[in-house]
Amino acid sequence: MNDWPEGYTGDNRGSRYGRGSSSAQPESARVMRQVRRGPAASPGQAGYGGGVPQQPSYVDGGGHGPGDGYDSGYNTGQVYGSPGGRGPGGPGDGVYEPRPAPDWRRRIKVTAITLVTLLVVTSVATYFWADSKLNRDVDLSKVIDRPEAGEGTNYLIVGSDSRKGMSAEEKKKLHTGSAEGKRTDSMMILHTGGGSPTLISLPRDSNVTIPSFKGSDSGKLYPATGRQTKLNAAYAEDGPELLVRTVEANTGLHIDHYVEIGFAGFANIVDAVGGVEMDIPQDIKDTKSGADLKKGKQTLNGEQALAFVRTRYALAGSDLDRTKNQQKFLSALANQVATPGTVLNPFKLYPTMSAGLDTLVVDKDMGLFDLASMFWAMKGVSGGEGKSMNMPIAGNTANGNLQWDTAKVKTLVNQLKNDETVTVSGN
Repeated sequence: MNDWPEGYTGDNRGSRYGRGSSSAQPESARVMRQVRRGPAASPGQAGYGGGVPQQPSYVDGGGHGPGDGYDSGYNTGQVYGSPGGRGPGGPGDGVYEPRPAPDWRRRIKVTAITLVTLLVVTSVATYFWADSKLNRDVDLSKVIDRPEAGEGTNYLIVGSDSRKGMSAEEKKKLHTGSAEGKRTDSMMILHTGGGSPTLISLPRDSNVTIPSFKGSDSGKLYPATGRQTKLNAAYAEDGPELLVRTVEANTGLHIDHYVEIGFAGFANIVDAVGGVEMDIPQDIKDTKSGADLKKGKQTLNGEQALAFVRTRYALAGSDLDRTKNQQKFLSALANQVATPGTVLNPFKLYPTMSAGLDTLVVDKDMGLFDLASMFWAMKGVSGGEGKSMNMPIAGNTANGNLQWDTAKVKTLVNQLKNDETVTVSGN
């Protein structure tokens, strides 16, 4: 029999649950105040006499049933009442929006524009850098009584024995000697135009008549006296301007551009491109040039290349054979410089350009495009697209110099002036 008065709700009795309660009420209910929602309990329901008071429904996990207007979000995956379960900060907080697909067309376009811009800037900078290094020391306007220009372009290419800037050790290594001043070891005319290029060597011992000329430094006019001498003596007497004047007067061919390179520059260019492969026609040993080469294909470095193109005493044809070797080597060098392995490799291109431009001497009207055209034409000669030859020789003069074949030289010059295919053969 229950001794407690009906409806009594003393401490730890009635609507509160004690430790021994058999109710399924969670343990935490002992410390949580019950919040009654809905209609009040009838008198018969309160206390032990009326049974256990009605407890809140936990259908929604928070004591709320369907239809009472409250939505805690537990059944929908929502957290803290934020819509869509995106966290307490509102939309997008805690969960990122999906990334849009990358716009590859735009990326490719931007990359292409960047690369083109970089290429243009680099090319322009390289052009002005290279142009500033050209030594435009030869003034062809000082040359008097010049023949009329014909079709195409004629370059006079000169290899001098200038030792300018070389140390005593370099002179010894390259077997150049220590002679003062400078002379020409090789002279060639390169003709370019609408057809195939033609490369013509002018032997240094060619017999020529020194014409009237104006001194390159003094400006003094020297009249012609009919004096005959070797071609390289004209260069030694008054430099490039008199050499051009002498070639033009003895051939009738107009020279458009002048290009000269010295010993050191030649060797440096060869080393910068990593050497030049040559097929040596015979064993060559020459103490004067320093050449010590075996027959067959091999890659020549700068020192070996210089010795090869300077050798004359170890060759049966002396200067005529030397000019042929010079033609072969310069064409091979031009071909090596123009290869993608050099042009597209900045670690080779810039050292090569620097080595060449530092020592090249050109005329005042010479531009980089003219220089590139010259190298391209020489590359064509190396590839068999052009013709290489010596100036036609008829024999020797009384003074021992080489006498040009006048009739053949006249035909050759006319063909070059008209930019025609050269049919004349040389020695």
